[in-house]
Amino acid sequence: MASRLFATKPISTILAEASDASEHSLKRALGPINLITLGIGAIIGAGIFVLTGTAAAQFAGPAIVLSFVIAGVGCVFAGLCYSEFASMIPIAGSAYTYGYATMGELVAWIIGWALVLEYAFGAATVAVGWSGYVTSLLGSFGVALPFNPTPAVAVTLFGHPLSAHVDVFALSAIVVITVILVVGVRESANFNSAAVIVKVSVLFIFIGLATVFAFANWHHMVANWHPFIPKNLGHFGQFGWSGIMRAAGVVFFAYIGFDAVSTAAQEAKNPQRDLPFGILGSLIICTILYIIVSGLLTGLKPYTSLNVAAPVAEGAAAIGVKWGVWMIDIGAIAGLASVMLVMLLGQSRVLYTMSHDGLFWGWASKIHPKFRTPYITSIVVGTFVAFLAAFFPIAFLGELVSLGTLLAFTIVCLGVWVMRVRQPDVHRPFRTPWVPVVPICGMLVALALMLSLDAPAWIGFGSWLIVGQIIYFTYSRKHSKVQRELAAKEADATTR
Repeated sequence: MASRLFATKPISTILAEASDASEHSLKRALGPINLITLGIGAIIGAGIFVLTGTAAAQFAGPAIVLSFVIAGVGCVFAGLCYSEFASMIPIAGSAYTYGYATMGELVAWIIGWALVLEYAFGAATVAVGWSGYVTSLLGSFGVALPFNPTPAVAVTLFGHPLSAHVDVFALSAIVVITVILVVGVRESANFNSAAVIVKVSVLFIFIGLATVFAFANWHHMVANWHPFIPKNLGHFGQFGWSGIMRAAGVVFFAYIGFDAVSTAAQEAKNPQRDLPFGILGSLIICTILYIIVSGLLTGLKPYTSLNVAAPVAEGAAAIGVKWGVWMIDIGAIAGLASVMLVMLLGQSRVLYTMSHDGLFWGWASKIHPKFRTPYITSIVVGTFVAFLAAFFPIAFLGELVSLGTLLAFTIVCLGVWVMRVRQPDVHRPFRTPWVPVVPICGMLVALALMLSLDAPAWIGFGSWLIVGQIIYFTYSRKHSKVQRELAAKEADATTR
């Protein structure tokens, strides 16, 4: 019986599900540009507009540039492995599906449950940041709101009074994006593409302004870059090389975008060709932008002053261009909106696939007859995330979300290696080069970044996984299609 925990889902079954084009399946409406903007939509957001300053101020100093290089290299290894799986198994579910095909059901459930944490809590965190930028932008234009966007409410939990705030803007953002996701994936992709155009344009404007300032004030920039690697303060993760690794683990929160591209595999028009393009293209573009922006930002202002909610806007203010600050705020609002959309899209598609396999409740795989989207899942997930974003002032869940992302990357890299050994003859439209060197490097970088994160993040992540195991052993294992097929085969063999 224990061996059933690691029963794999046959590739032939997955491919048959991926080829389903009935009204009960997801609609294939995404082209290569949609997929690459989907990845950029998730990657360029909280990482560049919020986490860059925090990680520089607390952990790495100007060497935050090296943190992005390390995180980017790790992502390239993982991205190559993702591309092989996404082209070979073009179905919604991302790392969950890849784990199911290679290492079995229990591993698949663990990574699927980690992805639920990654997307749901990540979207809630970004929604709170989005609300802050909206409030800041309105305030900079002197707009006086007729209501308090974060009114206090009285909450009683187990007989104890608690103080809480309802973040109206964060709640509204999640509601609007949920409606867009329910209406259709094409509409969602178009909204995301428009937001990507806005925020990338704003980033290029900032890079242009900062570059002109740098050439005119080179001594100012060099002074702020010194020392490039601040001396360690005597504790792991507080500057020095350990701080660079700690910062790399923190900013990894920003790199879940190409993972979200793979969750849209079942809605891509030509997944074998376009998914690797979307995954690797978005990853390379965003990593280059991260490195440039973080380098300029730490030159414009001392790294010690960047531990603020809007560090890029602070950098624009240091240049002395007021309209540049407004532009950054607008770019951040558009950027964080598209991050929320892609996270909620990925969340609903992972749950849809888990439900389709029998590991999650049946309502999660119901498709709207007109819109051809998993509408119930989108509504339930949107409601849950809106509740988190509205009632909880989530300060910093980046490390917790990074753990879920890094675990997914580790399993995907291992899965490519395992699949090459067990099924070397399976058709692979895209092949990861230098196997097993690339998968091993991807796993080593991911594990190193996981170990660089602090104990509270590990405790929170471990608690989440325990809840997931309770669900798996009380519901999922009993309703799993793979488990039922194995039980039927064993019963048939016994009767013979």
